[in-house]
Amino acid sequence: MAKSNVRYLLAGFIPFVIWGCFSIPLRNIKGFPSEEILYYRIFTSLILLWTAILLFRKKQLKTDIAYVKAVSKKQKATYMWQILVATVFLVLNWYTFIYAVNNVSLTSGAFAYMVCPLLTAFGGFVILKEQLSTLKLISLTVALISVVFLATGSLRDVIWSVIIAAFYAGYLVIQRKMQGIDKLNVLAVQFLVACLILLPFYIYQFQGVPQSGWFWMHILIIAVVFTIIPLFLSLYSLIGIPSSTLGILIYINPIIAFAIAVLYFGESINANQLYSYLLLLFSVVLFNWNLIKEMFNVKIVNT
Repeated sequence: MAKSNVRYLLAGFIPFVIWGCFSIPLRNIKGFPSEEILYYRIFTSLILLWTAILLFRKKQLKTDIAYVKAVSKKQKATYMWQILVATVFLVLNWYTFIYAVNNVSLTSGAFAYMVCPLLTAFGGFVILKEQLSTLKLISLTVALISVVFLATGSLRDVIWSVIIAAFYAGYLVIQRKMQGIDKLNVLAVQFLVACLILLPFYIYQFQGVPQSGWFWMHILIIAVVFTIIPLFLSLYSLIGIPSSTLGILIYINPIIAFAIAVLYFGESINANQLYSYLLLLFSVVLFNWNLIKEMFNVKIVNT
């Protein structure tokens, strides 16, 4: 059981390490409109993911199709609504994050993934009836204090952060409720739905396909490294860990994003921000203390 928990914990941890670095490719194509980045990110991801499934995962796809056909009409309708609502949340999260990073500030994107764990853990507790131990409640309180402390610096950043976080928290909670279907197939269907939703906007705003090789190189990187791989890992992790745990792991994202903003992009840092991020790091460790102990126990046994 310990090995299984560690596997799912790592699957939940890695995406937020990757997403913490997302500001680098986004800033490299800052000159392009946010909606254009969003359109081609989703279109490219759709093509790559469905190509991989049709080439290497036909068996899993056929199994899921047979499973969905066999369930009741009520369950089919539930799946449809879950996929639709989750996709809308995901698309809105992507757009607001891209816009905030390139047009508001890097810290607004980082703030978002400090607020999101609180909303996700609360949603898991209220909607999914996931139990939170006293230690986890204490860690969430510490996280809340750090967010409030940091939010005193910029109201605009915090407003954007709450909007971004709310969309992703809603996505995670819905994904946790969706069981019985292969996570990669779910993701592929969500990309298809996202394309159908965005296609009218794309056609209305269409002014020609970008000709820049720099743009397309970054779109490909964003589609594979920053979209398909981390999203699949985060969905896979929900099989074995509660959404509240995955929610708190989101704090890894802003810690890395904050470090990149300071060390890579040269943004200034004050004592208020430093203390807030240290509190966040302490909150992550505290919330996942039992799983961290299991991970070290597994390592000791293996050695």
